[in-house]
Amino acid sequence: MSCADRPPALPAAGWRFLAAGCAGLAVACGQHTPPTFQGYVEGEYLYLASPQTGYLKTLDATRGTRVRAGQQVFTLTEDPDAQALSEAEARAGAAAERLRNLAEARRAPEIAALEAQVRSAEAALRLAETQLAQQEALARRNFISQARLDEARSTRDRSAAQLDSARQQLAAYRIPLGRAAELRAAEAERDAAAAVVEQQRWRLRQKTIAAPADGELAETYYQPGEWVAAGAPVASLLPDERRRLRFYVPETLVAQLRPGMAVEASCDGCTQVIRATIDFVAPQAEYTPPVIYNRGSREKLVFRVEAAADRQQAASLRPGLPVDVRLGGN
Repeated sequence: MSCADRPPALPAAGWRFLAAGCAGLAVACGQHTPPTFQGYVEGEYLYLASPQTGYLKTLDATRGTRVRAGQQVFTLTEDPDAQALSEAEARAGAAAERLRNLAEARRAPEIAALEAQVRSAEAALRLAETQLAQQEALARRNFISQARLDEARSTRDRSAAQLDSARQQLAAYRIPLGRAAELRAAEAERDAAAAVVEQQRWRLRQKTIAAPADGELAETYYQPGEWVAAGAPVASLLPDERRRLRFYVPETLVAQLRPGMAVEASCDGCTQVIRATIDFVAPQAEYTPPVIYNRGSREKLVFRVEAAADRQQAASLRPGLPVDVRLGGN
């Protein structure tokens, strides 16, 4: 019966009651309550491990404590990687010294002695040239024999040859000791030794593991003094940004959801609304019944939806906490 249809036999009081009921029904019909979905808080853990083996030296954070990104969590004993690094650095230093020795000339005192020999040979050549000029002048006046002139010329030529020899020897002492091929081989040995040093330094750095993000250290699996195999997790970390809301949406509503939509959630004991943003909608249904999809069975299909919690609230969420999620949050 509508509010406009008035049976003639209804008394006045009945009319007022009916009018009030119609008004309340109209208000109720005008309100839209967003659907609520059941879900829970999901935690995606990071397992902190070292690619190196060794005894656990220190455990710098206990389970249940908060850590900051870059904060040291645990260290393994450095032996024998520290000794391997020292050996690699020593080999790299020796290779660098060999290259430097091949690239340099002879020692300074040897070069200085050869330079003195060159100066002596230059002086001897000047004297021989002066004497030859004198002998040639006397020969033109027939004051000396041809034999004396030939002897002076021979002395000049011998002095010139000695000067050229001294200069060649000095030039040979000034060039690097190693030939071009030897220098290239020494450079390759130096680069290879430097690469080994970097490898050993990397291995040594992997003995100290730090937290990759802000979060809570959920669990530790070893105690100081215990042997830790390579790749074995020593601790698990729950980063703040990996605390998420996971809930399930019926098949009739999943088409309305898309990444980027805001949602709100509440839980037992929560003092404020949990704000989150949808970032994943499952591409296929879960809990699918093994029957033909008639209309009744389709209503049983649900899709997993995940939402990233607000960064300021994420740290307070506990994995496994049941939540009620509503669409249309701000």
